[in-house]
Amino acid sequence: MHFMKRLLKELYGSGILFFYFFKWPFVLFFPYLYLMGLDSNPILDLLWLYCVALIVKDLIRLVKTRKDKQKR
Repeated sequence: MHFMKRLLKELYGSGILFFYFFKWPFVLFFPYLYLMGLDSNPILDLLWLYCVALIVKDLIRLVKTRKDKQKR
């Protein structure tokens, strides 16, 4: 049980770091790869949508924190 908890924590942490640094380049260059002839891949499509959702979430959080700072 201890091994599974540790493994899940490590996967979670590495996933956070991976998507923190990976989402912008992937969202920007993936459409370019399709234009250059990349075949359709549902897993990459879902990964791209997930990265777009993470970026939207970050932008919403940024707008909310700026509004909160302006109220003070």
